[in-house]
Amino acid sequence: MEWLSAENIVAVGTALLGIVASAGMVWYERRVPRRKRIGYRVQMDNAIGDDVRSGRANRRLGLFDEVPGMSDATLVLLRVENDGSLGIDRADYTGPEDHGLTAVFTDRTVRGVSVTQPSDTGHLMDHFAAERGFGYQGNTLRIPPVPLNKGDHFKLLVLLSGGDVGREIRLIGGIRDGEVHPNRSATPDDKPPLFSRASRGITIMLTVCVVTLATIVVARDDTPPPIGCEKGTLTVIGSTAFEPVMEEVARKYEKDCAGATVTVDAHGSTAGTRELAAEGAASQGKGSPPVVALSDGPRPGGLSRLRENRVALSVFALVLNDDVGLRNLSTADVRRLYAGKVSNWAQLGGRSLPVHLVSRDADSGTRQVFQRRVLGGGEMANTSVDCVHKDYPSAPVTRCELDSTDQVLAEVARLPGAVGYSELNLADAAKGLRVLGLDGDAPSVDAIEHDHSEYPYREIEYAYTYGRPPADSLASSFLTYLTRGNGQDIIRTHGHVPCWTPEGLKLCA
Repeated sequence: MEWLSAENIVAVGTALLGIVASAGMVWYERRVPRRKRIGYRVQMDNAIGDDVRSGRANRRLGLFDEVPGMSDATLVLLRVENDGSLGIDRADYTGPEDHGLTAVFTDRTVRGVSVTQPSDTGHLMDHFAAERGFGYQGNTLRIPPVPLNKGDHFKLLVLLSGGDVGREIRLIGGIRDGEVHPNRSATPDDKPPLFSRASRGITIMLTVCVVTLATIVVARDDTPPPIGCEKGTLTVIGSTAFEPVMEEVARKYEKDCAGATVTVDAHGSTAGTRELAAEGAASQGKGSPPVVALSDGPRPGGLSRLRENRVALSVFALVLNDDVGLRNLSTADVRRLYAGKVSNWAQLGGRSLPVHLVSRDADSGTRQVFQRRVLGGGEMANTSVDCVHKDYPSAPVTRCELDSTDQVLAEVARLPGAVGYSELNLADAAKGLRVLGLDGDAPSVDAIEHDHSEYPYREIEYAYTYGRPPADSLASSFLTYLTRGNGQDIIRTHGHVPCWTPEGLKLCA
């Protein structure tokens, strides 16, 4: 189902996660009691003596070397802070003694202590007095019940002896409706993290969801879906000139519409329309057969049951072997050529080469368009089987017939003095030959599309079905795809003008 697409699932998941996270934070703020917390962390624990137990050798001068008992001395900097959400008063310390907290230095003896604090909390110093419990004995340091506003802190620089650096240091004490806990290790200039671990986790999850959604939206294929896909099999026959278009459209339709198989079997416009008529007559009472026939121009007479669909305007061209050396012919000269009245290209200003007319067979729509639009009549009779030698010596010129546009292009490129005709886009892509202009007007799809050319060798490409196929049939869906769907882009890519564009509607009328 469409609403189960990847981007929709990520979008809904992101929205739900945001709602749950927001609701959770509100609930936490309103329902969970805010706690009083004292955190502590060891910011320095260094040896200043030279006892081997410290693992570090030092060089000392002055009191560090002269005072007795300094051979195994160490310095510890202990930071104590209010990192909770509420202020802490002297009455919040719950210990039975006068002091509020006790720092225990495992395996070491306290030799001295100095209290430091930020400049904006100088008032805290008044609380560090012996009558309020401040003092030390053995491995313990007694800390007074110092009132701390949220965020306040003080530091204790403790001189120790008798033990290794890195030994456990603990802060013991009780806080009403709160706790005393160790913080992460940090340097003296470090500050507590701005966001909690939960806040960072939620932020990371939301960011990942948003980035994933944006990636899907950017990378997704916005190509409009095909119109009315149908399953089944369909055969496309007819025009060889339009065969490359139909091959690509068939592949694209099969890709866009799973379950459809479209086979292209082109062997000439007339042959295709007659085959379609025969298929339809044989399936009387069974509906329209799954066959579409493409034709360069209108169907032959007598096939009234075939229903036409105008697909595109196709442009055709005369093609000439490169060795001849001409770029343009008049319509009159072309008619003389195909009437067998010109036997050597020197008669038309070209090089001295014998004329070889390479034509299509009688089933070709390209040939019929050529005869109708350029010659105004038929061509001379066929005089050669191999396009090189005359079948009888009295023939004025050599003329042969081939089965497809590709064969014509290959023969004209191979045979010096050869001339033929082809769909324009295929002719432009061929090597060893050149496209001829007619009466000084070069064949150009763009010029014809924008009404800048009267070039005559052009025709509408028709798609025929036997009667009207059902609306839910593969034939009907494929024709809609071809003429009004994604097939229009393929038609234009191959050098034709789609009939259902604004320009095409006028040209195909």
